[in-house]
Amino acid sequence: MASVKLINSVKYSKLLLKTYQFLGKWLIRILKPFLKTDPNLIVFVTSGGKLMNDSPKYIYDYMINDSRFKGYKYVWAFRNPNKFVVPKGKKIQLDSLKYYYYLLKARVWVTNVSMTRGLSFTGIHTFVLNTWHGTPIKMIGADTVGKSKAFTTNRGKSPQVVKNYVILAQGDYDVTIWQKAFMKSKENIKCIGLPRNDELVEKNNKESISKIKSELGLPPNKKVIMYAPTFRDYERKEGKYLVLTPPIDLNKWEKELGDQYVLLFRAHPSVVEVMNIDRNGSFAKNVSAYSNVNELMLVSDIMISDYSSIFFDYSILGRPMLCFAYDYDDYTRERGVYFDIREALDSVGLDNEDRLLAAIKDMDFDKRIKTAIAFKDKYVQYYGNATREAVNIIYNKMKEE
Repeated sequence: MASVKLINSVKYSKLLLKTYQFLGKWLIRILKPFLKTDPNLIVFVTSGGKLMNDSPKYIYDYMINDSRFKGYKYVWAFRNPNKFVVPKGKKIQLDSLKYYYYLLKARVWVTNVSMTRGLSFTGIHTFVLNTWHGTPIKMIGADTVGKSKAFTTNRGKSPQVVKNYVILAQGDYDVTIWQKAFMKSKENIKCIGLPRNDELVEKNNKESISKIKSELGLPPNKKVIMYAPTFRDYERKEGKYLVLTPPIDLNKWEKELGDQYVLLFRAHPSVVEVMNIDRNGSFAKNVSAYSNVNELMLVSDIMISDYSSIFFDYSILGRPMLCFAYDYDDYTRERGVYFDIREALDSVGLDNEDRLLAAIKDMDFDKRIKTAIAFKDKYVQYYGNATREAVNIIYNKMKEE
């Protein structure tokens, strides 16, 4: 908790942020000329060092079993290294001097966010593979000017070719957004999908789903609803860390749906405190800490979210999705969105608990499935083999002089 408060104090204080950036950039300039690139060193960071997950984790698991990478060195950076086990690799403290040392020496960075902690640098011979952490509904990067106080990327510049940089896309929509928000050329964007979503294709079968349900203790005779709301930048406790307070009454949900459904609730990883969702009974289970979100999606028959990229991933399964945007006006004013997700998922009007519950109880599954497939066809054209293709990109880049 203390580290979260410290990081947010820097991010949301102009004075602290400018001081950090000034000192950090000078430190990088001093260190960089003295550190020779290690051609076999790869550094990984996911979710700002909070987790060991997402597409970089799938890439890492593939690499350590790929004979082409035998003898390579792998380093993972975390906010709390003691929480993680890194097979065949090393773990280090994020934001430490050692962290910047390894970044400057590494031949490759693999991440789903930014690794430079607001300092905008690379090593002399660094290749960056950014998988990003999902197709955006909310505005990101340069598009957040005037919207978000957090770190943004390349404000005020025009799209450009960036040497030794690749960001992955899972649809043509991504390509358009990455060019605007991250100011990257099409040459820097590879349309292969997200490695994390390969599993949604590989395990979408009765045998795998049955096994996961059994491990989760889910009843085989009931449908599963997954509710996965995203965070709100403006919902903070003491102005420091994110909280989540969805306007729902689980007792009411159980009364209305409990005969036919069970509910899996999953908060966004950025949320430190989840309020009013503290049950793990026979109907509702808080699975926010469950490590594999793909498994939760695979066992779910219905997805409920709001402005989360999980909709794009879940659409690969072709199952019903509902947008519960109870604070749409507030969210669009505070955060900004690229399009109206409510319209895209035929969910206009589902802005309170009663209407949402009625939509679930009266659901036309065939109609909702068609809506989900149409959404996938529009936004997610590339999926199923991204891990292997991403590793090949890295391997080919590492062999370049």
